Amino acid sequence: MKNAQIGNVIRSIRKSKGITATFVAQKIGYKSVSSYTRLEKGQTAITLNQAKKIADTLKVDINEFFNEKNLLETSNKTA
Repeated sequence: MKNAQIGNVIRSIRKSKGITATFVAQKIGYKSVSSYTRLEKGQTAITLNQAKKIADTLKVDINEFFNEKNLLETSNKTA
């Protein structure tokens, strides 16, 4: 599974909830938003610990990030 796919799912969920990248970055302990957005863009690998923190911040089950339907939907949007 590609980091970009997971990042796209995270970004999609975050935006659907009206939550800013700045908010998530601050909640999970990033000093800069750009470091966090690199995760969403797939430029940086997402660790399980980071994924758990992001899921908790977005109030979703971590499995949503790896759900095949979500991965397909976001890959179709970016294709």
